Amino acid sequence: MQFIQKLMNNNVHLKLHNVISHYDFNLKKSHSAQVYSQKCKLKQQSDTTLHLSLLLAKQRQRARANAAGKIQAWWRGTLVRRTLLVAALRAWMIQIWWRTLTWRLLQRKRRAALITYADRERAVVKLQSLVRMWRIHWRYCQVLNAIYIIQCHWKCQNCQTCALLRGHCVVTADHLQFHIEIINP
Repeated sequence: MQFIQKLMNNNVHLKLHNVISHYDFNLKKSHSAQVYSQKCKLKQQSDTTLHLSLLLAKQRQRARANAAGKIQAWWRGTLVRRTLLVAALRAWMIQIWWRTLTWRLLQRKRRAALITYADRERAVVKLQSLVRMWRIHWRYCQVLNAIYIIQCHWKCQNCQTCALLRGHCVVTADHLQFHIEIINP
């Protein structure tokens, strides 16, 4: 009986050992499963954290890229506006220069036309003056010839009658009038 008991004890002990070892194995298995699950959870959490951090990094990078794009667009706009302003100022300066140049040329042409007109008028007045002078001189010469003729006739007659000659001369624009009166005493 002891033997049986011993055998039973051994058997029980063996069964217990098997159960315990199986339990230990399952425990180890379950422990490792828990550790694995914890590791998986940690890995999932780290993956999620990593994913979130990557998303945040991408969002930050997009935000920086957008901010950089806005700054670059502002700077390009400023450069374009500055270039356009410089071009507009240069065009304005060229327009002022051109208007001044055309105004000076116009003033020179006006002055030349005025000088030409004044010279032409002066020449016309001078010519008219010379023509009038020549006509008056011609009339004067006619009257002077007439006076010489009359004087010659009077001198030739030996002054038979002592008459007096009285002359009167009127000069007009187009002719010369000369009146001679013979007065007998």
